[in-house]
Amino acid sequence: MIREKNLWILLIFLLCGIVIGGLIANFASQVSWLSWLAYGEEFGTSGPVGLDLSILKISIELRIKINVASIVGMIIAAFIYNKL
Repeated sequence: MIREKNLWILLIFLLCGIVIGGLIANFASQVSWLSWLAYGEEFGTSGPVGLDLSILKISIELRIKINVASIVGMIIAAFIYNKL
């Protein structure tokens, strides 16, 4: 049970690291000497994938944007997790 709790905490830390890194990359892209933090790639579905069942319509789109700051944020989050 303790191991599961630690896994969930690790996933939350990594998610926070990705989100904070993405925000930093977004702000850093406007500064010329920090623009390298925003370098990255976006991949996923080209458009929403839909399912129309006449009474129920479902559309799903999955896009993942990875940049340098997000990777650094993940590394820092994992380091902080290991220190706890």
